[in-house]
Amino acid sequence: MNIPEHLRYTKDHEWISVQEDGTTALVGITDFAQSELGDIVFVETKPAGTSLDEHDAFGTVEAVKTVADLFAPVSCEILEVNEALDAAEIVNSDPYGDGWMVKVALKEPSQVDGLLNASAYRELVGE
Repeated sequence: MNIPEHLRYTKDHEWISVQEDGTTALVGITDFAQSELGDIVFVETKPAGTSLDEHDAFGTVEAVKTVADLFAPVSCEILEVNEALDAAEIVNSDPYGDGWMVKVALKEPSQVDGLLNASAYRELVGE
């Protein structure tokens, strides 16, 4: 299973990648989450401009047999939704790359420090 060292993770299986500017980030679901869900057929997120508190649902991911909520890892505002998600299967093939879901502006960048590092996430999923 792929668990990149440079990302932070939630117990709900989202990842966050803070960008170089330190104020924006990309958010998606982990390799573990996409493998547990199976073939992803649809991703729906709230639109750009939506303000979220930590743990607020920002969308859903639909697989062949189930639908799962997506939760904001930190307090943020959605700046952009990934247009590539029109082909939702990209989340299965590249969850940490082209399969990112939203780009966000961090309201409190220090919240990222409270998320799981790669080692703690490996332990959570039994890797």
